[in-house]
Amino acid sequence: MDRQHVAALLNFCATVDSRVRRSMATQEQAAATIRSWAEALAHVPAVADTVDWDASRAARRYYEQAHGDRSAQFRPIEPADLLAAWAPYRAELMNRHTDPLPTADPDDVVAWRAELLGTRHAVAHGQQPPSEHRALTAGGPHPDVEARLRAIGSCIPAAARAELARYRPTRAAREAAVAAGQPDPLGVRCDWCQAPAGQPCRSRRTRPDGSVRSNAHRARPHPSRVDLAAARLATAV
Repeated sequence: MDRQHVAALLNFCATVDSRVRRSMATQEQAAATIRSWAEALAHVPAVADTVDWDASRAARRYYEQAHGDRSAQFRPIEPADLLAAWAPYRAELMNRHTDPLPTADPDDVVAWRAELLGTRHAVAHGQQPPSEHRALTAGGPHPDVEARLRAIGSCIPAAARAELARYRPTRAAREAAVAAGQPDPLGVRCDWCQAPAGQPCRSRRTRPDGSVRSNAHRARPHPSRVDLAAARLATAV
């Protein structure tokens, strides 16, 4: 906040707290108060739409909360109270922020770092919205990437997929079945053990009292699940 913002905020606080008005009874007192508040709140925005922040509402909440706190209701608002109120909003912004790639030359370490820190500074002080990961990945892949995927058929090359098959046999078996035109049992929900689509079936063993003793993964899906996947495939064809 600059001095103009601070002056407007103090004027608002004076309407609900006469002590603030009395502390700025003279022009010199008002100027000194505005100057000191502006220095303390230089990194706190007056308004930040990205997190629904408004300094005047924060000041109002301070007095609403102080009404039930005997240790605070006799103390007028101070810059520290607004700094404390802004802190969780600032943390929320930074938690949502994903550093975008600077446009500066990576070999120019000084310029690259300055741009990176400048973006973080602007986000932390509500000057610009955070650059979220979802926003960075929205809109699909680059046209060059799409063309390459169409050429090779998958984002994982065939040689790499073959090497990975021994480490993920279940997925490899599913991919082989689909490639051969056979049904993928794990592509549907199992009505027998209630395993969701994409998850292997489970073998539940119960005790005499009915409680579950074990719930281990099955190497093969339940027959009813295989039949359901075959029926779905036949319907799709």
